[in-house]
Amino acid sequence: MKHLIVLIALALPLRAAEPGYRSLFNEKNLDGWEGDSRLWSVVGETIVGNTEGIELKDNTFLISKDKFQDFDLRLEIKLRNHNSGVQFRSEALPNFVVRGLQADAAENNWWGSIYDEKGTRGVIVNGWKGKAETVVKANDWNDYRIECRGGDIKLTLNGMITSELHNETPKSGVIALQLHRGPPMKAEFRNIRIKEYK
Repeated sequence: MKHLIVLIALALPLRAAEPGYRSLFNEKNLDGWEGDSRLWSVVGETIVGNTEGIELKDNTFLISKDKFQDFDLRLEIKLRNHNSGVQFRSEALPNFVVRGLQADAAENNWWGSIYDEKGTRGVIVNGWKGKAETVVKANDWNDYRIECRGGDIKLTLNGMITSELHNETPKSGVIALQLHRGPPMKAEFRNIRIKEYK
């Protein structure tokens, strides 16, 4: 009986062994999120964003209805092509557009970097060169971790710390998943969970 219990425990998903975290995605539908319904869907236990056949005038996002300030956010992301990312401590604008900090993810570059979406700073911290480029899994699932505590921000990709930003003014904001304008693209997200710090 003990062996059976151990085998069952080993078979459980990682999130079951993470005390203090809660899921931001119920793996059934997009409750708790807002976005263009033509672009976002749930397939299996995965959020899928796809711009095939739809021309975007601007980058578009699936946006959390809740706001977060200090937290440890973990998720898995797979990018077929082009450019995506995960916004955090960001501001939701009309038409599913977002402004603020982004954990970047792009085809052949920018993974692991901190980017200022709709801002003036562009790439704030380059986490790609010599870092994320050595651990990213092209066309496969990648573990992304975004930690925000006070003025300190840290990105970890597949176990490697790729970007750190200090003395950033902390603020509460949304989390959002990006689809980039340009060529038709597909991005997938799963196992999205967060631990908030009070």
